[in-house]
Amino acid sequence: MEKIRILAEEIVIREGGFVNDPDDPGGATKHGVTLATLRRLKADITGDGLVTVDDVKALSPEEAVDVFIVHYFQRPRIHLLPEVLQPSVFDMFVNAGSNAVRILQRLFNDMGQRVTVDGVIGPHTALAAETAAAAAPDHIADAYGIARRNYYYAIADRRPASRKYARRRDGGKGGWILRAEEFISPRYHLSDAEHRERTSKWD
Repeated sequence: MEKIRILAEEIVIREGGFVNDPDDPGGATKHGVTLATLRRLKADITGDGLVTVDDVKALSPEEAVDVFIVHYFQRPRIHLLPEVLQPSVFDMFVNAGSNAVRILQRLFNDMGQRVTVDGVIGPHTALAAETAAAAAPDHIADAYGIARRNYYYAIADRRPASRKYARRRDGGKGGWILRAEEFISPRYHLSDAEHRERTSKWD
């Protein structure tokens, strides 16, 4: 459990403080925890009987860590995955919810396994993960990280308002891409030129 807490603490640091970006579908967020999440959990941090943006602002890093461990690691059953996959899938689940698992399930299908892409870690997905990790122990985490990076680029392709998360104003890699590449071996990082080529058709 200590390893999981460390991972959750790292996510809190990665997510940063309070933001309420109108271009972010997640809305008001602090330490990676959204207002929608607090409302779903009925987490009245301020004790005023309501769950509002004020509760998001009042959320402590320690409370965010606890939310992540219970609701973004234990309940989605990320613990059923091989340890090599857990950090990136956990981080992505905080960032994109069950899409983190769908990305993984699509990867398994690309590797020749038959897995339902439903965003749920059940026995079949857990078995597929074990099989994939055994077949490519030195590459499965990189493969997931690359799939995750492609997912971010695809969102930005479809949604111009999200492009600022994938590409900085100067054309360099945005936060989404850098975050995905934290979980990818350096040899598989895109060069600046490759990133610029990938995003060259964006306005």
